Amino acid sequence: MRSIFHAPALLAGRRMLAVPFWALMALAVGPAAAHVTLEYQVANAGSYYKANFKVGHGCGQSPTRQISVIIPAGVQGAKPMPKAGWTIEIQRETLAKPYDDHGRQVTEDVARISWTAKTPADYLPNTHYDEFALQARLPSQAGLLYWSVSQVCEKGRIDWNEIPPENQTGPDLKAPAALLELMPTAGATHQH
Repeated sequence: MRSIFHAPALLAGRRMLAVPFWALMALAVGPAAAHVTLEYQVANAGSYYKANFKVGHGCGQSPTRQISVIIPAGVQGAKPMPKAGWTIEIQRETLAKPYDDHGRQVTEDVARISWTAKTPADYLPNTHYDEFALQARLPSQAGLLYWSVSQVCEKGRIDWNEIPPENQTGPDLKAPAALLELMPTAGATHQH
């Protein structure tokens, strides 16, 4: 499994967790900006989603030279957005359970996307902010979806991959994975 996906057992329990989640987000605006986070942290389950990863600092004072995103299990057809001055590497893996995409059987899918600065002049300085984006179809089940992100700097590395225990918030995590809350939908969506 490429990542952990938490789906609440009962919808009522999920609604009870929504208030602390939003309260936590409101209280953690300052500290959250220091982590790699998603621009939009709520989306409809089963929808197409633009994951925009916000990078607000380097590793200490060292500039960022690479960002790698592990695509969570159940996320389909991830496509990176090109970035001037950066190369893109896409790693694929064979799926345990193939899926159908517009009448075509998909047996392997994107497992990791990496953006790497072409030259030291293209590195993201610690004093600057930038975003790295991809598009993909989200799993159809509502719940919490965690995206592990590796930030490789000229000196050092931060793996944003910590996941709180199920049904708990993680304010004490030092390197939290980017969190996306998937909301239930009334019907199937099909938008590109």
